[in-house]
Amino acid sequence: MNSSASNAVNGGVSFWYADDGLPAVREPLTGDASADVVIVGGGYTGLWTAYYLKKAAPFLRITVLEQKFCGYGASGRNGGWLYNGIAGRDRYARLHGHEAAVRLQKAMNDTVAEVVAVARAEGVDADIHQGGVLEVATTPAQLARLRAFHAQELSYGETDRELYGARQTAERVRVADAVGSTWTPHGARLHPVKLVKGLAAVVAALGVTIHESTPVTEIRPKHAVTPYGTVRAPYVLRCTEGFTAALKGQRRTWLPMNSSMIATEPLTAEQWAAIGWTGRETLGDMAHAYMYAQRTADGRIALGGRGVPYRFGSRTDNDGRTQEAAVAALREILTRFFPALAGVRIEHAWSGVLGVPRDWCATVSLDRSTGLGWAGGYVGSGVATANLAARTLRDLVRQDSGQGGRTELTELPWVGHRVRKWEPEPFRWLGVRGMYATYRAADRRERRYPDIRSSRLARLADRVAGRH
Repeated sequence: MNSSASNAVNGGVSFWYADDGLPAVREPLTGDASADVVIVGGGYTGLWTAYYLKKAAPFLRITVLEQKFCGYGASGRNGGWLYNGIAGRDRYARLHGHEAAVRLQKAMNDTVAEVVAVARAEGVDADIHQGGVLEVATTPAQLARLRAFHAQELSYGETDRELYGARQTAERVRVADAVGSTWTPHGARLHPVKLVKGLAAVVAALGVTIHESTPVTEIRPKHAVTPYGTVRAPYVLRCTEGFTAALKGQRRTWLPMNSSMIATEPLTAEQWAAIGWTGRETLGDMAHAYMYAQRTADGRIALGGRGVPYRFGSRTDNDGRTQEAAVAALREILTRFFPALAGVRIEHAWSGVLGVPRDWCATVSLDRSTGLGWAGGYVGSGVATANLAARTLRDLVRQDSGQGGRTELTELPWVGHRVRKWEPEPFRWLGVRGMYATYRAADRRERRYPDIRSSRLARLADRVAGRH
């Protein structure tokens, strides 16, 4: 591996915590307790759900149970992309009709503005910059996919999206070999940890009880079971995303997919001048094994992608530690995109898990016969989707308890969606590892042999994975 990365901090949860500091951990549960609503998981989904429920019904007794500390999972490790993508939209269009999917997309567009507005109103400074999302193509095959993607987004009502050629792309960000891009204003860069810390503080100030260092081992109707006691409540909401597989009976519900990231040292003014990126858009590409990046508030590049995508038996990582091969692969993407950064130092590397359903569709549900609810399966689009899911859970709980009726959110097509479980081992390990090996092979082929058609390897992997 390049020597400039050899002294990088590896793990320690994430760069975002190294930058902003680990939180003081709140007190664990000390015995049996009761509540009106118990929320399992102290990430974005759980905290936003507590926030919106408490704001709507201040009299509710709400308890959040978190196994480590709020934001320990994906909420404190992600790429800081607040954007309007949602997993499963095309499938929902096939199941419920195009107009239903258009409503879902509009709700996601509005969610970006909602998060920005609430953060501002509640005094949460999360380094938010609304520069939109720029996704680039660097090969003819990627350009064909990009144009098709752009046209599809327009068909879902995103009329403010723009398509750029090579010159216009370079005016925004000078990515080597970029031949085109698409940009949407419905996106922002943010500091994930500043958002989750600020949100947890706001929720606690509203009177929500938060117990950290309190792992929930089993969820059953009206019960959240922990080693320190059981919290009983009419509603138990599972907001555990990539850590869902650790719960009793949930090992094959959502697959914990790994995503890895690196953060560079702060770049010099000269380096930024060579790159451009003055609009501070979040940056992605049209590769099959795609990358995502942002220009941080303190002048670094934080860049991520799939490292080792899955650990056998749905195991999760050890405080974000990342294999050296994954760090090297991410550095290769960085320098391929920005050759002027060949000597830049990598200061931090980390990983986290995100939840992937078998059909790659994000969902939100409340079983009215048991009071059990859940949201997640965001497949990497959770920073904004968690907020929409939380507001939807709020409306579902209020509807079920007689405090409200049906709303636009409860009628969205992802509500109540059910999906089959993942295959048992070793089949899911073989399948996921093989899928991403195929995607990487397809990307290499497209770079080596420029071809207007996407690699058949990737289309085969999509069909096997159930993504389309």
